[in-house]
Amino acid sequence: MSTVAFHTLGCKVNHYETEAIWQLFKDQGYSRGEFDQHADVYVINTCTVTNTGDKKSRQVIRRAVRKNPDAVICVTGCYAQTSPAEIMAIPGVDIVVGTQDRTKLLSYIEQYKEQRQPINAVGNIMKNRVYEELDVPSFTDRTRASLKIQEGCNNFCTFCIIPWARGLMRSRDPQEVVRQAQQLVDAGYQEIVLTGIHTGGYGEDLKNYNLAQLLRDLESQVTGLKRLRISSIEASQLTDEVIDVLRESNIVVRHLHIPIQSGSDTVLKRMRRKYTMEFFADRLNQLRKALPELAITSDVIVGFPGETEEEFMDTYNFIHDHKFSELHVFPYSQRTGTPAARMEDQVDEEVKNERVHRLISLNDQLAKEYASRFEGELMEIIPEELSKDNMEGHMVEGYTDNYLKVVVPGDESLIGKIIKVKIVKAGYPYNEGQFVRVMEEMTV
Repeated sequence: MSTVAFHTLGCKVNHYETEAIWQLFKDQGYSRGEFDQHADVYVINTCTVTNTGDKKSRQVIRRAVRKNPDAVICVTGCYAQTSPAEIMAIPGVDIVVGTQDRTKLLSYIEQYKEQRQPINAVGNIMKNRVYEELDVPSFTDRTRASLKIQEGCNNFCTFCIIPWARGLMRSRDPQEVVRQAQQLVDAGYQEIVLTGIHTGGYGEDLKNYNLAQLLRDLESQVTGLKRLRISSIEASQLTDEVIDVLRESNIVVRHLHIPIQSGSDTVLKRMRRKYTMEFFADRLNQLRKALPELAITSDVIVGFPGETEEEFMDTYNFIHDHKFSELHVFPYSQRTGTPAARMEDQVDEEVKNERVHRLISLNDQLAKEYASRFEGELMEIIPEELSKDNMEGHMVEGYTDNYLKVVVPGDESLIGKIIKVKIVKAGYPYNEGQFVRVMEEMTV
């Protein structure tokens, strides 16, 4: 039996797609091995979001070549899509496929075995208007299942290379989304995370169908789904209709990840983000009216070219005043090939780092404040794994619907189930909980 080993760099979408590619191999009778062990085929799913992503991808490719020089080395993903020639130039690489035509990977392997000629199968992603169906009935290592609903992005923010790696916005057929959601629930997953390159843009390319409708259909048509989470949504995609669905739904969770990137109108303009802070604030206010306990998490880029102290403080104050519950803070890094990398006024690294630290300490303060609102309350979590944070005895950790990480006493038998816990000590990065009961046994 031939073995295949995978290494995935980058985002949730890549992890999802690696699982889909594994299904293709599994159907052809392959067994799955560990990446640092000897395998017949290595598949490296690459990332290109930063220059570092490219570099890490190249390092991992070379590692596979060293591990077994006779193996078939296949490279796919975003870096493969944008720079196939760079990857083909690495000695030992046999097949390069970008972010489309992954379903042809096994036939390329057969072709390579016959002809022993390297294959560059990367085409022009910008011409693609069709969502590539890839089935993922279950995941190797997760209790929260991802469900990819769209591909590509039409935004072309000045700091971002991703439209060139993923192409333009393409939505998955709603019936396929519902079918796969049911398949995941039937496989035992209690929570599904809707994911994509520009997830909230779902439906923009469909006639008479949108994200709000998809959320409604998933709730009404998927039997047994307990929780539905949107991995990320832009402020502009938070229509009144989506907010209504959130207010009325019994399964869409009280948590949204809304990337802000900057809280300064002038920086947003340079980033080519399509909203103002006035608009963003209005959406947050509408959301909070609909769901007072909503957790709002966000991404922030610090030190974008030309960012002044005043512009940074606009960001800081907006986040402080609007009480975000958690931030992912990134220092701006120049991505070769993007307009922002060529801008004048690149911010000094020391200034960037100092601003990053100020935002991280604000994040810690806000996250603790948000968590403290739930101290003493009964909440439901789905334990995902044994806790790494707590070494004394058996502890498991998982998330509440509003994305508080909770650690409670328990063993592996609780993983993947919905359990009721009492938050006995709020904190950040995690809260301490007391086990109350397993919920599933209550439902008949």
